[in-house]
Amino acid sequence: MSPVDLAGAGIGPVNLSLAALAEPVADLTVALYERGPEFRWHPGLLLDGVTLQVPFLADLVTLVDPTSALSFLNYLREEDRLFRFYFAERFHVPRAEYDGYCRWVSRRLASCVFGTEITGIEWRDGLFRLRAASEVVSARNLVLGIGTEPRLPEPLRRLAHDPGVPVLHSAEYLSHRERLLALPAVTVVGSGQSGAEVFLDLLRHRKRPEGLRWVTRTVSFAPMEYSKLGLEQFTPDYTRYFHALPEPERDRLLPEQWQLYKGIDSGTIAEIHDELYRRSVGGGWPGVTLTPGVEVVAARRDGDRIALGLRHRQQGSAATWMTDAVVAATGYAERSLDALLGPLADLVARDGSGRPVVEHDYRLRLPPEIGGAIFVQNAESHTHGVGAPDLGLAAWRAASIINAVCGRTVYRLPSRTAFTRFGLEE
Repeated sequence: MSPVDLAGAGIGPVNLSLAALAEPVADLTVALYERGPEFRWHPGLLLDGVTLQVPFLADLVTLVDPTSALSFLNYLREEDRLFRFYFAERFHVPRAEYDGYCRWVSRRLASCVFGTEITGIEWRDGLFRLRAASEVVSARNLVLGIGTEPRLPEPLRRLAHDPGVPVLHSAEYLSHRERLLALPAVTVVGSGQSGAEVFLDLLRHRKRPEGLRWVTRTVSFAPMEYSKLGLEQFTPDYTRYFHALPEPERDRLLPEQWQLYKGIDSGTIAEIHDELYRRSVGGGWPGVTLTPGVEVVAARRDGDRIALGLRHRQQGSAATWMTDAVVAATGYAERSLDALLGPLADLVARDGSGRPVVEHDYRLRLPPEIGGAIFVQNAESHTHGVGAPDLGLAAWRAASIINAVCGRTVYRLPSRTAFTRFGLEE
């Protein structure tokens, strides 16, 4: 097989965006591999009525190439749904519709190969060699978009492997939903958008609300920052500014920005309050518990139930709650690249915390003897900031990688994208 210009592991939205933007580039050959049998995007959270938290313009291509045949609007046209979308007047589309759009794109790209896992990578004879099933793929450059994995609090990890009690991450929610609706007591842990959506779904559809609890480490059920100037922290301008900051300052700043990506959509908060209010009409309280400022410090099986050890972070008080199930909406962690890179991982430059150094154009810093580039997608929060996992920057990052691989401006990218000037200039 002839070497390709760019080969990659993982086909989530970010690598799918790259494949879509690479499709019309005649002199660029791309081959991306995904171990799953087809494209799926957070299937456990495709609840009825939930929407993307970014506008539909943040599809795979539009913010770089609005003329692309693989845009969301062209998907609607091909599905004969464009007029329905027009009259719906939606800026934020249903999450299930976005998943369907991405699957539509993936089926149109010969560069996307599903059901094939990359099991090893090496650099030999001036090329990267990827072991993909029974074949070896040669490539001049690599792009790794292996995404994130569900993160559970340490006290819950052991119980998550116990089939006798349902302790699960919110990523698995839909496959357990019917069982959870029938159980007497369910506790949701985590205050982000996923936690709010799971809690609202359980609140709406359980026959009796009693026994439903929601706890979170944050001091309040806080809304996501969604002001227009606040959102400019998801622009390429801010990404460049953040990348240029010293490492200690980046590490200090990122946790402080939690409300940009770990808060709850204000509309979801309103829906939860409306449902609670509806259940209080006629007197009394709805019988559910919502308590912020609480962390899970212990968990054990007690017969067929779960004993949750809790601590209030401000009061210092402690309690043990008995529950029949736990849904942990506790976010995702970037997957380590080291296992996939194998011996190449030892050649990647590291920062003071042992994390890969990612250059401004999303390539790993490698020694000169490695002639090709290894690009990463959604593995660079520590160097590029809060926008790393954001769908609104996917097309920009993909276009930046394509320009770098081709050594020319395939896609013209504007030099300025925000009204805010993030750094102080002379």
